Amino acid sequence: MALVPVAEALERLLDGAAPLPGESIPLADAAARVLAEPVVALRTQPPFNASAMDGYAARAADVASAPAQLEVIGTAPAGRGFSGTVGEGQAVRIFTGAPLPEGADTIVIQENVRDRGNGRIEVTEPTAQARNVRRRGLDFGEGDVLLEKGRVLDAAALSLAASANHPALNVVRRPLVAIIATGDELLPPGSALGPDQIISSNAYGVAAAAQSVGARALDLGIAADRKEAIAALVRKAVEANADVIVTLGGASVGDHDLIHDVLTGEGMKLDFWKIAMRPGKPLMFGRLGNVRCIGLPGNPVASIVCSQLFLKPLLARLGGRDHRQDVRAARLGAAMQANDLRQDYVRAVVREDGGTLVATPFSIQDSSMLRMLADANGLIVREPFAPAAETGAECSVLMLR
Repeated sequence: MALVPVAEALERLLDGAAPLPGESIPLADAAARVLAEPVVALRTQPPFNASAMDGYAARAADVASAPAQLEVIGTAPAGRGFSGTVGEGQAVRIFTGAPLPEGADTIVIQENVRDRGNGRIEVTEPTAQARNVRRRGLDFGEGDVLLEKGRVLDAAALSLAASANHPALNVVRRPLVAIIATGDELLPPGSALGPDQIISSNAYGVAAAAQSVGARALDLGIAADRKEAIAALVRKAVEANADVIVTLGGASVGDHDLIHDVLTGEGMKLDFWKIAMRPGKPLMFGRLGNVRCIGLPGNPVASIVCSQLFLKPLLARLGGRDHRQDVRAARLGAAMQANDLRQDYVRAVVREDGGTLVATPFSIQDSSMLRMLADANGLIVREPFAPAAETGAECSVLMLR
């Protein structure tokens, strides 16, 4: 099977992927979720003409000039309006958020009032009509579309939905990705290692990548290098209603690389296997019914880079989110050799210099070196057969953070 170009692989992986069905959840649980339908106002806000300041509700005709003497006939705190009518030469003590009393059409702020005793005040500054009054419906009216489908619910959006009287919202279901690590040599962090064993680290990075785009991660643990052990975890993922199954390792062509045989044996239809990229050549993709299966390389750096390039866009689209990569123009901070037939993703440190991004590649790019990946904030994208490039040459950088 020929190596598949990166762009084609991504297109095939995303083909047919659409936001998952919606589910209704309490407003208190909706932070960072994606709306599956528009939010329409169930009420008008403010529901009445309201005071925007602490002060006195009065008639503009009585306070158009100053000083002006007024009789205070009542009080209107927030949540308990004044039931009477403000007449000529009268005022009502009012607080922010309280309904504007009948007859009043302006608010004199308390800083512009002197208390003269015996229920009378003196207005020291002229106040025009409708000053410090929030008109009914100033923010929105009942039936207005306040938030569009696809909006990620941030603090402002959640507060708006609450003020529109929504106790729950219909949001896109979060994709579930089941993660299966494979390999007799792997043990979980904290284990006492034998002489031929290593720590299983990839699952944590892949889970974090999934969660960064709003997906849920189900770590099914480590399967031994036996077909029946891997198949058991694949079936467990299907039983858990996973939308995506990610396997780690075992997707190459060695005697212990069993993922392809197991998944096809379980009914997966293979779409592609092996990508023209570095790191990450052994990546595999297929469909097991409605479940998408991605076989990631066991190499730690390749696993994380492929998660960035393929898994995150897929999960973002299933979750109703923007799946575009953050690719920027930059200048090379060091010379680079000519590239071969694979698209190269080179770990680099990206910094700004005089308004220009400068991407400096690490001198060693071994795909087992996670520390270098953690230190990198970008990947220099080198197209297949790209010629050698000198320091300062133009390049493209996929930003990691």
